[in-house]
Amino acid sequence: MRNVLTAIFLAISVFAKGQMWDRLARTDYSIDDGRVGTLELEIDNLDFFRDNEYNSSVTDGYTLPGILLTPKLVYTPHRQIQLELGAHALIFNGANKYPCYAYHDIGTWKGNQYQSGTHLLPWLRAKARLRHLTVVLGDIYGGQNHGFITPLFNTETNLSQDPEMGFQLLWDRKHLHSDTWLNWQSYIFNLDTHQEAFTVGSNWDVLVNEPSSRLHWSIPVQLVIQHRGGEQDVTNMGVQTISNVAIGGAFRWNANRRTSKRKMELAPAIPSEEEEEKVNKRALTHIGAEAHFLYSYQQSGSLWPFNGGMALHAAADVSLFNALSFKAGVFHAPDNFVSLYGNHFFSTLSTIDGSPHPCTTTGYLRADYTYMFLDGYAIGAEAELHQHRIGGKGETNFSFGIYFRLSPRFTLWRGKR
Repeated sequence: MRNVLTAIFLAISVFAKGQMWDRLARTDYSIDDGRVGTLELEIDNLDFFRDNEYNSSVTDGYTLPGILLTPKLVYTPHRQIQLELGAHALIFNGANKYPCYAYHDIGTWKGNQYQSGTHLLPWLRAKARLRHLTVVLGDIYGGQNHGFITPLFNTETNLSQDPEMGFQLLWDRKHLHSDTWLNWQSYIFNLDTHQEAFTVGSNWDVLVNEPSSRLHWSIPVQLVIQHRGGEQDVTNMGVQTISNVAIGGAFRWNANRRTSKRKMELAPAIPSEEEEEKVNKRALTHIGAEAHFLYSYQQSGSLWPFNGGMALHAAADVSLFNALSFKAGVFHAPDNFVSLYGNHFFSTLSTIDGSPHPCTTTGYLRADYTYMFLDGYAIGAEAELHQHRIGGKGETNFSFGIYFRLSPRFTLWRGKR
């Protein structure tokens, strides 16, 4: 049965990577010269309703109805410097009490403090552009901006995790884009009763040619490490370090591109209205495919009942009218593998009872649609099906969601340049 499922999903893998989450959750980190000397109010808002209809031995189903709201003041004193000050709020419909800390895999080391009504955090970001290098301190460009492959990053995390905070280095050259960051998730004071914790990650995307080429090739190399514990740790959990590594290749055929001479953008997330109208005249926007080798490793600690293992992933996608995308893929872990920030269907470890399984195969289908009203305003919908086989048992699980992003910007003051 497993071989049949694998063959089916590979046969229909004319589908590939969707664009919806890039438009809903990705942010351009370049500094616009036209904004120099201005003080602006930006309100980044994402309304969402996501339902995970899971009936699985590895993870439970649940629903996420809520709002993400980030109002902030943005000041650009120089064409190479930008400063942001504001607040970030996460509001789940019907919730009246929130832990003061993040909601992703922190059950054994979160603080005991709570907030009422809204999960509210300060927002502070300082950014400097130094030729090919962009340096970010404070609230970094996290989540979807890291560009991790499907098995290493669950897009749902865009709706539930705290903003990533620490520092980030973004490097852009003609044949290379790299994103290296440190997300400090848990700071401890002397005699604190929870562990210090941080995540270090790096994504090196080697560009064989420009992304705007008719046929674009790239080689992604991705690494994420989570570390818990430290010199002042008074818990009995000990130092724990776990990691994921992925390397592979990808190609993308841009149906509406006639030349490879176009200048590469730093963060091509949302096309201009003119490009949008031109692309929409043709049904087929692009076709792509990707394949990856993955490895998970527990360098120290006992968070996992094994030290590590490997997995394989292959997927392909198609985009129509620059709005409708389909993706199909297959993931196979012949031995022990755990994804730190991916969907639990890409792991051999159950989150329900903590039991390991020697082998897992997951095939998935995804469809999403995005309607762009104008820059910063978009509505999206998606549906996803997972055919999961673990420990000799097959399971079918699905999820769906609808999302609405509104990101207005108002100029409050314009000084001399």
